[in-house]
Amino acid sequence: MSSADLAVQVFRRLVSEDFRMLNVIEVGMNRREFVPREQIQKFAKVPMDRVDFILNKLSKLGLIYYNRGAYVGYALNYVGYDCLAINAFVKAGVFSSFGQTIGVGKEADVYTALAPSVEDNGGGGLTVAVKFHRLGRISFRQTRRKRGYLKENAAWLFQSHLAAEKEFLALQLVYKQGVSVPKPLGHNRHALVMGIIEGGELSKWRKLSYPNCVLKEILYNIQTAYLKAHIIHGDLSEYNIILKPNSNDTDDGGVQVLIIDWPQYVSSDHPNASELLQRDIQNVLTFFNRRFNVKVDFQLAYDYVVGKIENVVF
Repeated sequence: MSSADLAVQVFRRLVSEDFRMLNVIEVGMNRREFVPREQIQKFAKVPMDRVDFILNKLSKLGLIYYNRGAYVGYALNYVGYDCLAINAFVKAGVFSSFGQTIGVGKEADVYTALAPSVEDNGGGGLTVAVKFHRLGRISFRQTRRKRGYLKENAAWLFQSHLAAEKEFLALQLVYKQGVSVPKPLGHNRHALVMGIIEGGELSKWRKLSYPNCVLKEILYNIQTAYLKAHIIHGDLSEYNIILKPNSNDTDDGGVQVLIIDWPQYVSSDHPNASELLQRDIQNVLTFFNRRFNVKVDFQLAYDYVVGKIENVVF
């Protein structure tokens, strides 16, 4: 069971003073790995016996853990951090209930949720996707090497916060320019809410009726992100390209392309922009060549993406 599943289970058992205590610990972790019990009491502004009662409750529910070294200190775990994010979204009216798991990966968990908005489906509520970043699942050394925007001394919870914040910004930038991505709806801490993600990863499609058309659509979206939003995905592959048929059959004549997972994006004026753009394009071309026997000259595809030629024919 993931931390978000646990958070949803215990969420309704929490009251305002519980969230207040979690918030105090969260703020205290900006300076310390474990927040001293006395400091928690100072900022919570409640008697120490009440502090101990609430901390004991949160500990039993699995939202915090403690250290009994030179001093007694407390820190949030992912379940507690999830509860804070969920509470913020619920209070803001972004969503009201959780659904099922869409995907669980090394660096993120994605769930469906029901938003109170009825504008898109005539009264039944709107299904959205909620993504929780989980950068603590890989070593900090790997995280720092892969994601240069992270500060060296950032705790893993706040690394995830920065990743979600960065991805949300990327989605805002590319969505308004017409790139086929989930619609960004909200962001809080290490979580973001977006339009529902339906379909299957490109990596799982064994047959496509018109693979050249799908490839052209992907290149068009890379081009739009680069020329109009001035950003590069930075980690594009068959694992973060989603395909969804428009009809009930499996024919891809009406397939929709959706590009996801943007926390590693860079701007087009980044020192490594050209290298990362070339890698994104090459990853896609290599996959289509290997899986669907669609061969496209790299230079031709690159020139199309950067706007040197108006169309790519293959």
